Amino acid sequence: MTEARVERRLAAILAADVAGYSRLMGNDEEGTLTALKSCRRELIDPKLTEHRGRIVKTTGDGVLVEFASAVGAVRCAMEIQRGMAERNADIPDDRRVVFRIGINVGDIIIDENDIYGDGVNIAARLESLARPGEICLSENTYTQIKGKLPINLSDTGLQQLKNIEQPVRVYNVQFENAPTRQTLSLPDRPSIAVLPFQNMSGDPEQEYFADGMVEDIITSLSRIKWLFVIARNSTFTYKGRAVDLKQVGRELGVRYVLEGSVRKAGTRVRITGQLVEASTGAHLWADRFDGALEDVFELQDHVTSSVVAAIAPKLEQAEIERSKRKPTNNLDAYDYYLRGVDNLYSQTLESTGEALRLFHKAIELDPKFASAYAMAAFCYSQRKAFGWVANRSLDIAEAAPLARRAMELTRDDALAISRAGMVLAYVVEDFDSGALLLERARTLNPNLSAVWHASGWLKVWVGEPETAIENLERFVRISPLDPLLHSVRSAIAFAHVFAGRFTEAISFAEKALGDSPNSHQALRAVALSCAWAGRSEQAHKAIDRLLKIDPTLRISNLVNVTPLQRPEDIERYQEGMRKAGLPE
Repeated sequence: MTEARVERRLAAILAADVAGYSRLMGNDEEGTLTALKSCRRELIDPKLTEHRGRIVKTTGDGVLVEFASAVGAVRCAMEIQRGMAERNADIPDDRRVVFRIGINVGDIIIDENDIYGDGVNIAARLESLARPGEICLSENTYTQIKGKLPINLSDTGLQQLKNIEQPVRVYNVQFENAPTRQTLSLPDRPSIAVLPFQNMSGDPEQEYFADGMVEDIITSLSRIKWLFVIARNSTFTYKGRAVDLKQVGRELGVRYVLEGSVRKAGTRVRITGQLVEASTGAHLWADRFDGALEDVFELQDHVTSSVVAAIAPKLEQAEIERSKRKPTNNLDAYDYYLRGVDNLYSQTLESTGEALRLFHKAIELDPKFASAYAMAAFCYSQRKAFGWVANRSLDIAEAAPLARRAMELTRDDALAISRAGMVLAYVVEDFDSGALLLERARTLNPNLSAVWHASGWLKVWVGEPETAIENLERFVRISPLDPLLHSVRSAIAFAHVFAGRFTEAISFAEKALGDSPNSHQALRAVALSCAWAGRSEQAHKAIDRLLKIDPTLRISNLVNVTPLQRPEDIERYQEGMRKAGLPE
């Protein structure tokens, strides 16, 4: 009996999905489904028919399409993205349906109506690399369309796609009206951004470990005071994306970019890294470091020292030595700590609770692990900022000893000191102690964005709006793409309100709300600034949304979420929120 013959053919495969689909469904399930069906009916399906695309399968938020022609696939994708941009022009950011598209030309296997093979898998990986509203093409696709379409492309270089053995060269389609990020000028000292390292372990569960390695390398580099180091939160906006290192240099305003990979297998670790001069693309240094898991801190030190030596060969060795700080000798405690940090960055009530649990596990294993105490304390600060506090007195009672214990255990860990300072000022409302700790952290590490963020808010609370704005602007330069920009812009808006500049306040408050439509801080900033500027309707809308997020918020408990110290600031805050419609 002969086996059935496998049917193969060469095809152009288009994979598309909706960016932020889960968030959209969480905000408005029925509205999102209606909008998605409308997009399919009025734009996507007609374009696929026009360019002879065959829908192979659909998921809740995605579609896989086969084309006989690469030109047809790319032309169709471009027309869909332009059409979606036009449809979204008048829709609020938090309600927009935006697609990411990947296209590959390759050999596929046909099984009844479905298709399989690397040709399909690569298209799906390219789609996951694309930014919202963007199209990513494989080199095979580029070869087929070269010279046949009026199209601008940027070559992002070879990319190691998940579960694809050989690297793939990736190109991004450049739209003529696509929004571009501003180009930042270079600082007056050597400047560097460390991009997220690829997790080469073959296990997605090890992603937190690769991220932790990068965060530690950034921290080590940032301790060197003559270096200008971009914060982790900004560089991680490039995670999982094909990037043009020259563009990264322009967007972050740095001369050097470090990229690499981490492979953790059993008790062995391999870290690879390469340092690139962003403006020219020249490779200044590349190396590979292998060692046992218990040597992981030594491997990080090797990477840091090598990068610094490549940037400035004549620097003082003492500067490198000062950058080497082992957070703990207990690797299991360190693993729990990294998992906790990973959860904390997710910024949900559930993930913050899980982060707190993991930090406590790290403390159990190493009772002298200062960073774990500080980050456990910081969970309470995050809870307060997002309006998740059920029992304020209990949170203070639990957060304060964690922060103070962190201080007893370290004199030179700037991040631990800054987190503890933020907790003492914001959660415990011990502003003097918090200010002293933040000043110490800033002296230790002026590159640390967390210090400038905390110092900026503290100056808002104690009634120094001009200094607050200076500190917060410093944060923006160190971390220009930070996911916490909504918090920073909210703080700047509050500072302008208390300085009597309501028009400037509205500008920053609206940007904050655009960054994070459900931010407790941003909605308060919009309500307050609009109320004082006479924009009553906008102020009332902000209060309506705020009360849906936090139904317990009242004029009487406002100072619990924004602990202002000057009576005139408290009066302006309460009166403004009263004008905006917040209940007493």
